[in-house]
Amino acid sequence: MACDGLHTGLAVRLAARSGRLSGQTAGLAPGFVQANLAILPATDAADFLRFCTLNPKPCPLLDVSEPGHRILSRLGADLDIATDLPAYRVWRDGELVDEPHDVAEHWRDDLVTFAIGCSFSFEEALIADGLGVRHIEQGRNVPMFRTTIACEPAGRFAGPLVVTMRPFRPADAIRAIQITSRYPTVHGAPVHLGAPDQIGIADLGQPDYGEAVDIRDGEIPVFWACGVTPQAVIAAARLPFAITHAPGCMLATDLLNARLATS
Repeated sequence: MACDGLHTGLAVRLAARSGRLSGQTAGLAPGFVQANLAILPATDAADFLRFCTLNPKPCPLLDVSEPGHRILSRLGADLDIATDLPAYRVWRDGELVDEPHDVAEHWRDDLVTFAIGCSFSFEEALIADGLGVRHIEQGRNVPMFRTTIACEPAGRFAGPLVVTMRPFRPADAIRAIQITSRYPTVHGAPVHLGAPDQIGIADLGQPDYGEAVDIRDGEIPVFWACGVTPQAVIAAARLPFAITHAPGCMLATDLLNARLATS
């Protein structure tokens, strides 16, 4: 169940913590940064940190926790990693085994949390400039696709780039590139536009994650690197244990989107 009127990161976190919010967070807490999560055992954290460093477009790091800590004080004063997202995914040996609304019962003292920038931040800038964001207009989760673009490997972490897609008219696509290039900590400029088959996407109506959106006459698909990429990489690595956010269900922080923009 989604909730209206959640205008701050704290309000979204508290709604998720109480169980009042269980759906996607797109459009909630306007003005506040939202984050993807990857939560791994400390034994795998160094390699994953290197993976993020080598792949900053899909994995722009906002913060990293100490082992076992359920707080990220840089992102919010009242914040509990184990309870404050609407939905999580729990992975064992590369297989999805649970999609709970909190992961307190799965928590371990060796877990390290990686908070990764999310495209919801630059969507606010697109809307402020008068560009429509189709999945928000249609009340859907952004469509996400696995591509044939390989990420730079690090240790056991390797796999395909996952992208989000938003359709625009060509002139608006140029403007969207200009706007999002100012937000490198939340995926930045697109990685591809038009010709989805060139990056291994056969059918825009069948996303691997999220929901399909309408593409109107005269529009072209524009693709940004996506923070769901770590899920594909973690699954491919077949880690004994890991936790991620459920697609579209982000950690709402107390950081302001405006502070992420470069000049």
